[in-house]
Amino acid sequence: MTELSFFVLPILIFCARIADVSLGTLRITMVSRGYKWQSALLGFFEVLIWVIVVAQLLKNLNHWVNYVAYAAGFSAGTFIGLYIEDKMKVGTVLIRIITLDKSDELIEALKEAGVAITSVDAKGGFNDVKVIFTVLKRKKLNKVYDIVKDIDPEAFFSTEDVKYSNKHHDHLVNPNDRSPIDRLLRVRKGL
Repeated sequence: MTELSFFVLPILIFCARIADVSLGTLRITMVSRGYKWQSALLGFFEVLIWVIVVAQLLKNLNHWVNYVAYAAGFSAGTFIGLYIEDKMKVGTVLIRIITLDKSDELIEALKEAGVAITSVDAKGGFNDVKVIFTVLKRKKLNKVYDIVKDIDPEAFFSTEDVKYSNKHHDHLVNPNDRSPIDRLLRVRKGL
């Protein structure tokens, strides 16, 4: 092994490992959210990169630096993959808000923000509470979180991924909140 490849190969292994593990992290997220074709495509490139890296590693088994680069790339790839997934905000979430006394304010603020909600009266351990549900794209999660935090910081707030939803909930969205393009397409379709 030449001196140049002693330094270059570990760097290439490290970078390739970041790429394939990041793709793997995104693939797992896409699988859990029901994105079949996207998951398959990510899996193809993930494994292709992995096979190339492993082949290079097996050709150069006598250099411990390659092993460290492989492991460090895996670790960094996991972190970077989760970071990318968080920034992409792909998918749909169910939000559950449990509030003790500020339900009316929360409901109005969420409606004003264009969030479709369903509210239910419920019994808490010690008091009557209101449970507010909404299903929306993950891109809008921070908007809802900020509204809840501003109006009722004591409210219980939880989310869970929605793998499948039988409707797009367009009937729950205020028609005035639709984009001009969406409204135009609906006129053209007769909706």
